[in-house]
Amino acid sequence: MEDDFGEITLLLQRMNAGEDGASQRLFALLYTELHRQAERCMRAQPPGHTLQATALVNEAFLRVAGNRVTGWENRKHFLCTAARAMRSVLVDHARKKRRRKRGDGAGRVPLDSITLAFEERSTDLVDLDAALQRLEERDARAAQVVTLRFFGGRTMPQIAELLAVSVSTIERDWDISRAWLRRELA
Repeated sequence: MEDDFGEITLLLQRMNAGEDGASQRLFALLYTELHRQAERCMRAQPPGHTLQATALVNEAFLRVAGNRVTGWENRKHFLCTAARAMRSVLVDHARKKRRRKRGDGAGRVPLDSITLAFEERSTDLVDLDAALQRLEERDARAAQVVTLRFFGGRTMPQIAELLAVSVSTIERDWDISRAWLRRELA
């Protein structure tokens, strides 16, 4: 496993240098981990969600690997960015679905009672994204914890390792963030 980490870092450096084929090799090495992350993310979506985990991985990877502005430092940096890209893909998908459902500005058309009941209970990804953006302005690390936990499916110890802080700090950030988001989304 440690050998894979070194190879991943090397491939990230090669991507930064613009080497052809480095992103494809990186994708092959990280695909299983990214797919598991996407599956965890998709489990949090409402039933009938049309985006599949494989499509989420592919779209997120294209967004991350195509980003030439940010140089990738290491595997941790890349995976944090991938979680953020998955969030972005899901939010974009939700926005498109909302526009179609509401007729691009037309009045909301109620569906059957089961769908309405579910929609009333579920968190809207677009609203969640807007709240996360506001949280990021107040506390960037707390917003990153939520993104890694909710969209990245990471455990508290994994997040602590990725962000290089203690587990208790991550747990505190998570508790405070959840309370703040509940208030914002209420």
